[in-house]
Amino acid sequence: MKNVTLADGIVIRELATHDERAGAVRLQDATWGAAFTERVPAAILLVGQKLGGVSAGAFAPDGTLLGFVFGLTGVKGGRLVHWSDMLAVREDAQGRHIGRALKHYQREQCRAFGVETMYWTFDPFVARNAKLNLCRLGARVDEFVPDMYGTNTNSHAHGSLGTDRLVASWPVSAEPVPLPCDANQLRGVPVVAGRAGEAPAPDAPLPGARSVAVRVPADYLALLDRDLELARAWRMSARRAFLHYFPLGYHVSAFVADGERDAAYLLSLSA
Repeated sequence: MKNVTLADGIVIRELATHDERAGAVRLQDATWGAAFTERVPAAILLVGQKLGGVSAGAFAPDGTLLGFVFGLTGVKGGRLVHWSDMLAVREDAQGRHIGRALKHYQREQCRAFGVETMYWTFDPFVARNAKLNLCRLGARVDEFVPDMYGTNTNSHAHGSLGTDRLVASWPVSAEPVPLPCDANQLRGVPVVAGRAGEAPAPDAPLPGARSVAVRVPADYLALLDRDLELARAWRMSARRAFLHYFPLGYHVSAFVADGERDAAYLLSLSA
């Protein structure tokens, strides 16, 4: 695929040398910590490229690696799909839409391969990632998996409360439609997990309303540092709700986050 040049001169292209792939490994260490158990080594970044995978970076005009994305292509249910395993952007380069640009570059490469759908995971408690995935990229939540990567990856970014994940699906062969982000979507909807300013009740009722709200903290990582037990209560409350409603046919129909107050997923019963 051709290189993509952004307005500020950042170039997105394949990782082309061993030094560039080694730089992506160092960026993993900077993002998730040197003890991170799920690190992708430079050799796999290379091999993945040879088998329909994507290992691409965002480079500043001076050649500095600002971010990278990595994923593998395979078959699911007889269809060609791509799993976007990892994306990271340097802390001092965040807020410049580099992550979104890397995802779109990855998607265009997948389109050239004949991939129909891209998948990846994200922590439901990191509101900024949920907003990017659902409200800007137009991905959908495919499933909820408790402790998908084990109970502790030794990452300061993941914390010590497990690795519950939402699996996102993003169409490649069709145009994605972003989810609504309007807070009015939550008006009158019962909250079944998480309440602003208080610890969620572990045995709160789970009503059978056609739509319910699962709240998550506005800044979960700050909450982890401030009050581990409160963070645990929030996470267990959301896990209980997702495990209850998704098997009943509910899906994420909206996500609301304004960056300061608690965020929320709107779960709606499929028609």
